[in-house]
Amino acid sequence: MSEHCNCGCNDHQHHHHAEEESKYDFVLNDYTTSISDATVAEQVKELIDKKVDENNTLEVKKFLFNCIDLTTLKCTDSEESVLKFTEKVNEFDDKYPHLKNVAAICVYPNFAKIVSESLEVESVGIACVSGGFPSSQTFQEIKIAETAMAIHDGATEIDIVLSVGKFLSGDYEGVCDEIQELKSVCGEKHLKIILETGALKSAENIKKASILSIYSGADFIKTSTGKESPAATPEAAYVMCNTIKEYYAKTGNKIGFKPAGGINTVHDALVYYTIVKEVLGEEWLTNELFRLGTSRLANLLLSEIVGEETKFF
Repeated sequence: MSEHCNCGCNDHQHHHHAEEESKYDFVLNDYTTSISDATVAEQVKELIDKKVDENNTLEVKKFLFNCIDLTTLKCTDSEESVLKFTEKVNEFDDKYPHLKNVAAICVYPNFAKIVSESLEVESVGIACVSGGFPSSQTFQEIKIAETAMAIHDGATEIDIVLSVGKFLSGDYEGVCDEIQELKSVCGEKHLKIILETGALKSAENIKKASILSIYSGADFIKTSTGKESPAATPEAAYVMCNTIKEYYAKTGNKIGFKPAGGINTVHDALVYYTIVKEVLGEEWLTNELFRLGTSRLANLLLSEIVGEETKFF
C-alpha cells in the first residue's frame, strides 16, 4: 500500500512525481555538479597561459577554418543575402582548392531551402537554428513544426536553445522531454543544444544543463546564441568539455562541442581549440565533434592562412 502524502495529489500522481524527480536526480547525482567558479577560472587561466602558444600554427588555423559553422542570423537576412552568402562558400573551393572549406552554413530555418538548392559543396552541412531561437520561448508544437520544416527543406543539422527558464526554475522534466521530442524529429540528423551559458551564470548550472542535454539526446552541446551577454567564455567551454569527457568515460559515447557567440579573434579560436585538445584529446579534433559558430572569424583565419588581409566572405 502506498502512503498518503500531503501535497494534494492522489497516490498515482505522487508516485509519478517521485519517479520523475528521481530519474533526473539520479542522472545528476552520477556527476560532481558542485563546482566552484573560482576554481574553474584558475584552471582555465593556467591552461591558456601554458598551452595556447604552442597551438598557434598554420596547420591548426587550417583545421579551425574547417570547423566553422559560417553563420548569418540577422533580422536583415533575405533570400538574396543568404544566396550570396552560400555562393561565397561555393566559390571558396575554386579560389582556394588547397584548403578545406567551412564545416557548415548556419541560417534561420526559413532559409534552409535556398541554401539547400544553391549549395554545391558536398562536404558542407546546412545547420538551422530552430525551436523559437534565440529565446526558446514558444509552444513546443511550434518548435517541433519548425524543426520538421527545416529538415524537410534540407537542413542537415539543427541548433536549438535549451529552455533556460524551465531549467532555472527546476523543471528538468520539461527541459528533457522537449529535447527528447526534438531529437526524435531530427532522427539521424545532428541536434546541437545551445545552453546559453551567459544566462545560466554559474559553472554548476552549466554542468547540470550539459548533463541533462546529453542524456536527453544532444549530439552536440553549444555555448551560446550570440544574442545574450556574455556569450561564449573559456570557463563555460572548460566545464562543458569536462562534462563531455566524464560522459564518454561512463558510456563510450562521444558528444560534440561548439563554442559560439563572441568569437572575434584568432586567439579566441585558439583558446577553444586548446581547451578541447587538453580536456578531450586529439580524438575530438575533427569537425565531426568540434565546431565554431562565427561569421567574422572566417576572414580573420583565412587572412592568417594565406598571409595577407583577405575579405573573402
